[in-house]
Amino acid sequence: MAIKITDACINCGACEPECPNSAIYEGAIDWRWQDKTKLSGKVTFSDGTEVDANAYHEAYSDEVYYIVSGKCTECKGFHEEPQCKAVCPVDCCIDAPDHRETEEALLNRQKFMHGV
Repeated sequence: MAIKITDACINCGACEPECPNSAIYEGAIDWRWQDKTKLSGKVTFSDGTEVDANAYHEAYSDEVYYIVSGKCTECKGFHEEPQCKAVCPVDCCIDAPDHRETEEALLNRQKFMHGV
């Protein structure tokens, strides 16, 4: 994931429904791996980490919308460009230069989460 939502977010919510992975959540809302994916029950990631896809995880932000980096594919496998960036009216969905992933890694994540 190379996209983050800055604190310039106005909480309009335009980005959330556009995300094909449900990687974007409203501030203070807990998230799950299973949301808008085919993941369910016990899931083992490629690094050996095991999680319960149905379990809720604490919100990353209490103030503004946030992106769960492990679910973000930058819309690879779905769209030509990240849809959050395309619809954000204040341009607060930005590249996070400190966290880059290859297109192959993003496509592998998309396949893992959606069974495609």
